[in-house]
Amino acid sequence: MPEQRASDLLQLRSYMRMWGARLTSTAAQQMLMVAVGWQMYELTDSAWDLGLVGLYQFLPALLFTLLAGHAADRLHRGRIVALCLLGQAAVAGILMAGTQGWGAPEAWVSRELLLGLSLLLGLARAFQMPAQQALAPLLVPPALLPRALAFNSTGAQAAIIGGPALGGLIFVAGATAVYATCLALFLAGSVLMALVRYTHTPPPNEPVTLESVFAGVSFVWRSKLLLGATTLDLFAVLLGGATALLPMFAKDILHTGPWGLGLLRAAPAVGALLMSAALTRWPVERQVGRKLLAAVGLYGVCMLVFGLSTSLVLSMLALAVSGAADMVSVVIRSTLVQLETPDAMRGRVSAVSSIFIGASNQLGEFESGATAAWLGPVGSVLLGGVGTVLVAAAWLRLFPALAGRDRMQG
Repeated sequence: MPEQRASDLLQLRSYMRMWGARLTSTAAQQMLMVAVGWQMYELTDSAWDLGLVGLYQFLPALLFTLLAGHAADRLHRGRIVALCLLGQAAVAGILMAGTQGWGAPEAWVSRELLLGLSLLLGLARAFQMPAQQALAPLLVPPALLPRALAFNSTGAQAAIIGGPALGGLIFVAGATAVYATCLALFLAGSVLMALVRYTHTPPPNEPVTLESVFAGVSFVWRSKLLLGATTLDLFAVLLGGATALLPMFAKDILHTGPWGLGLLRAAPAVGALLMSAALTRWPVERQVGRKLLAAVGLYGVCMLVFGLSTSLVLSMLALAVSGAADMVSVVIRSTLVQLETPDAMRGRVSAVSSIFIGASNQLGEFESGATAAWLGPVGSVLLGGVGTVLVAAAWLRLFPALAGRDRMQG
């Protein structure tokens, strides 16, 4: 009995360290994106280049995430995440030096440097996400996993709220101050993740083959429930995301500055934070499939309202409701993926999920930038909102196993 209590206490400490690392690193990532997006738009005044920042972060995920999932099933997942956060700290340090002009008569941050560092950020996150997603089930019992994921999301959303808003305020003192803050937060997160402890049993020393690397893809393809849940996020947020265009909406449509951009980026997280807190207290227990599809449809409607708005307050409100809807989708989808997957496969299945998440965010930013260059920012967001609503309706018929799922554990 005392041994069990000691083991439970060790798991709790490790879980809280992981939670703290996610809190600090998520805040740093959000602040970094505020600064990079604003700097890029100031340098080029181009919606296309804003979209390229997202595309350059997505490409490494597309190329390396399956290999990263294989690594997460073989190596210590906490240490993988710690190294990835250390790499992102290095990117923040380079941006700080370049903006300050260290070693040169003037600042040497350029469009090319921002795009090149976006590639490095994408590479680090390609390895971070599968290991991070597959780590939580090792630290909490399955019955508590939905609440644990909601609580984990509460911390992340608090960071997403505070990160952009704080980043926008710090930007008043210059981009250098933002990058310095990001550097400190990434380093803190790396240290916390390095201290995460769990029983790690290395798998049999099998050779790395194409079959073993793509095992996660095969597993998801065979499970129509998982296939429907993961592709739903891909297509919905790919079409409905507007994050890359927020600098344009802030500057050209809502006529605000970096502080307003920070508030717009934080607004979805306000709704998500409130919803994640509610889900921690009252987890979704019945009709999980239909509630997942309804949440995605609501997200699309919110994007339509945001695209038509010319008021900062209304835009923030629409984004906040979209964040709440997205949080319902994230918690249901993440719980289904983790509970339907054996631990020996969680890294590789999480890698497949990470590709879809990366596509829906980074590739979605590129899609937003490309369509905005063609239709303008308002037309781009309206087209995406309609597409998201149609995807939710289509998935109701295309994936009956998902739509008809009643409880988290089948």
